[in-house]
Amino acid sequence: MTITYIILILHLWRGDENTRLSRVNFSAIDYKNVRSEPRSRTNLTMWAAVTRSLEILVAFFEYYTTRTTGSPASKTPAGGSAGPASSAGASATVAAPGSASNVGPSAEPRTPTAGPQNKQLQNVKGDHPSKAFLQSRSISLVDMYIDNSEPSESVGQIHFSLEYNFQKTTLILNIIQGKDLPAKDLSGTSDPYVRVTLLPDKKHRLQTNIKRRTLNPKWNETLYFEGFPIQKLQSRVLHLHVFDYDRFSRDDSIGEIFLPLCQVDLSEKPSFWKALKPPAKDKCGELLCSLCYHPSNSVLTLSLLKARNLKAKDINGKSDPYVKVWLQFGDKRIEKRKTPIFKCTLNPVFNETFAFNVPWEKIRECSLDVMVMDFDNIGRNELIGRIQLAGKNGSGASETKHWQDMITKPKQTVIQWHRLKPE
Repeated sequence: MTITYIILILHLWRGDENTRLSRVNFSAIDYKNVRSEPRSRTNLTMWAAVTRSLEILVAFFEYYTTRTTGSPASKTPAGGSAGPASSAGASATVAAPGSASNVGPSAEPRTPTAGPQNKQLQNVKGDHPSKAFLQSRSISLVDMYIDNSEPSESVGQIHFSLEYNFQKTTLILNIIQGKDLPAKDLSGTSDPYVRVTLLPDKKHRLQTNIKRRTLNPKWNETLYFEGFPIQKLQSRVLHLHVFDYDRFSRDDSIGEIFLPLCQVDLSEKPSFWKALKPPAKDKCGELLCSLCYHPSNSVLTLSLLKARNLKAKDINGKSDPYVKVWLQFGDKRIEKRKTPIFKCTLNPVFNETFAFNVPWEKIRECSLDVMVMDFDNIGRNELIGRIQLAGKNGSGASETKHWQDMITKPKQTVIQWHRLKPE
């Protein structure tokens, strides 16, 4: 403070000399007096040099203070009190969710509240993002897939273990065995296998071999998910889905489990026995469509109007639906049509019309396989629900009646709602 006052006085003194000298310079009468006062000008030059030297000294002092302390001295507003961070002599930095936080030596990391999940989180090794954020995010993913109601029947158990290769950034899953699986075949057995996914990624899908005619399969297989840094795995949910293989039709779902990886200490190579839960039988939604047939020109017209209450397939609680239609004669697919994709909606309005050339003598033998799909940029497109419009082998009474009404009312447009089926 003393140095500041000295500089201020010198500036004022120099300002007076400059002002006096300026008045002399602009006065033609006093020009000789200026020439006769070389000492005044010498004093002015000397004091200007001293002032500049003091300014440089003060600047160097401030720079040196900043380098040694790490940050400039914090100022407390007049009349106020310093907050908790300033009173402790350290400044707190708030890190964005999912990013690593650099904490100063005097700051202590916050300790999560007591609980089994938090204890597991504390034991995970390595530099991880905010685990509380990742944990809440992963659990919200599980809520989308898990039916929280108690299962009405037991569908068996599955035994597996996990480990992580930190050098190769690879998750290693050992699927060991299943126990007390339900029978899906007429022989009283099943042909089980396990399909594995890391949600929400659908493209990384692996599966075990099929074990024939057993309710207690022993797989003893190792599956690898490569290229997954530990931070990325903290936001993934391990999905194990056990199926019964069927040679002549679609594979039957036996049961599934969901395991958020943020709750697992992968450095300890944990092993699990998990009870399988029956897959949730949620409604797939409904589709409004119309049929019309013109016998004179053999044109079958299908109009896809809109859908409602479709099942959500994406992590944002929405879907990206489109409709794929196959014209079939018996089991043979003849012609395919598709609608555009509608982004982020569960109630799309399609308003698409497709015309097919079907002779009158073939109209009772053909069918339309209508599939509502969810588009995915990364993985495989998923089926939301489907119907089969046919006179003989429709997917339900509603679909068969709609087809029969079209035939008995030629040239008329018959509109009807249909409930989508999961398979």
